[in-house]
Amino acid sequence: MYQNENVFSRTSESALATNKVLRNTYALLSITLLFSAVMAFVGVAMKISVLTAIIADVVAFVILWFVLPRTANSAAGLPVIFAFTGLLGLGLGPVIARYLAVNPSIVMTALGGTGVIFLSLSAYALTTKRDFSFMAGFLMVGMFVIIGAAILNIFMQIPVLSLAISAAVILIMSGFILYETSSIINGGERNYIMATASLFLSILNIFTALLRLLGALGDD
Repeated sequence: MYQNENVFSRTSESALATNKVLRNTYALLSITLLFSAVMAFVGVAMKISVLTAIIADVVAFVILWFVLPRTANSAAGLPVIFAFTGLLGLGLGPVIARYLAVNPSIVMTALGGTGVIFLSLSAYALTTKRDFSFMAGFLMVGMFVIIGAAILNIFMQIPVLSLAISAAVILIMSGFILYETSSIINGGERNYIMATASLFLSILNIFTALLRLLGALGDD
């Protein structure tokens, strides 16, 4: 009887911890997405150059790889995650400016489409509580294939391949959203700051891929 009570107690504590990570992740993700959007339009308003945008992106990924993992378990992780997401938002400035100059509706449509994709996938993962850990290998292979195809297309400049890459990015990033959400639900991810960074990157990649697709399909 005491053993059953201990098992029940551990199960309850695990469920509470999971709910806390999930709640904190979505709260932080919402705030960082808003902050990133503000920084993106700061970049548009300031008319930052492509070189400045590239530097912002490089610094952001240096933070992701070398700074965030060391600070994610402390209060210092919060300003670091905001620096990371803010710099990536700033780096979007020239891209968004280009599409706004041609057809502003593309940006709004891509933004709405990204929201629908993320909310739908999150709702599915939360409702079904399926374990998507089996997708890890497939997603990593898919990422390497996309990177290889993108590098190849830099030299070949094949429009159809570019569209295929964008579609593949949306598919792979959707898989990462399912994987990360499932990892939080099933207790595999206990750090809400790292979970936020992962989900943020997936959302950002879906948004930029949708921009490219919509722009190409609209001949913009």
